[in-house]
Amino acid sequence: MGTALLLAVLALRAGLALRRARVLGGQRPLDLRPRHLRLAKPALALVVVGFVGGPLSMALLRGQEPFGTLHAWLGLATAALFVAAAALGRRIETGVSRSLDLHASLGLLAVLLGAVAAVAGFVILP
Repeated sequence: MGTALLLAVLALRAGLALRRARVLGGQRPLDLRPRHLRLAKPALALVVVGFVGGPLSMALLRGQEPFGTLHAWLGLATAALFVAAAALGRRIETGVSRSLDLHASLGLLAVLLGAVAAVAGFVILP
């Protein structure tokens, strides 16, 4: 999950640079949008795989309640935020939506909550 969070932070940086250029009315570097997409898509895939793997690991490998920890509930909220940001991002990418600020807010909240979930997961490390 560390790799997923790192990719998400890098995607967030590219996305915030896009937003900054849009808000300030400056010239947008042509590589920012492809970089944002190139980082965000694998980050989402890793978050989803990690979210599915976590409860399975708790139940099958450790014999514990899959959602018996704060980390699990924070992970659920984090995964939901990442999926919501991705769904809205897809709509933006295809031209169906222009909700750029909402997309940015969802992405930022997802990364921040992901960091909190990562810290909360330290207590369940073997």
